[in-house]
Amino acid sequence: MTDRKPYRHRFPLSITQYALWLYHRFSLSQHDVQELLQERGLQVSPETLRQWNIKFAPLLTEELRHRDPRRGSRWFLDEVCIESGSRKLWLWRAVDDSGGVLDLFLQDRRDTQAAKTFLGKLLVNYDVPDVIHTDKLWSYGAAIRALPVLHAVEHVQVDLATVL
Repeated sequence: MTDRKPYRHRFPLSITQYALWLYHRFSLSQHDVQELLQERGLQVSPETLRQWNIKFAPLLTEELRHRDPRRGSRWFLDEVCIESGSRKLWLWRAVDDSGGVLDLFLQDRRDTQAAKTFLGKLLVNYDVPDVIHTDKLWSYGAAIRALPVLHAVEHVQVDLATVL
């Protein structure tokens, strides 16, 4: 977004962007944002903030999406058992080399099909990594072999008991 005034708007886009950033980043109400802008000498009604949100939030969202840091080329995959009442569920988790959580996946199975589904979800949203680190669960290896796009990826199995 540029810093010029949008057609038929009283404030420059930088102010609109700042107000929307406050509203979405800190989960503030429109009245809270109005007070913060008022402290800076800007008189903006909550209705104006609502209209800005309707009109400019998609643009801001698109701009923030392009600012997303590139995800690392190393993935660390792990799964953990969670008991919910009498049900046993598996929480699959993928983290990149900078510690950013790539995805979470809750599944009632811990088999090759579940691992393939989880890896497929990751591949839809992210580029193919250079290295995948997993524990010694055989399902990961089978899932990686079953997905042709991952054949060139190095698969490192780590014994988590020795790491922890």
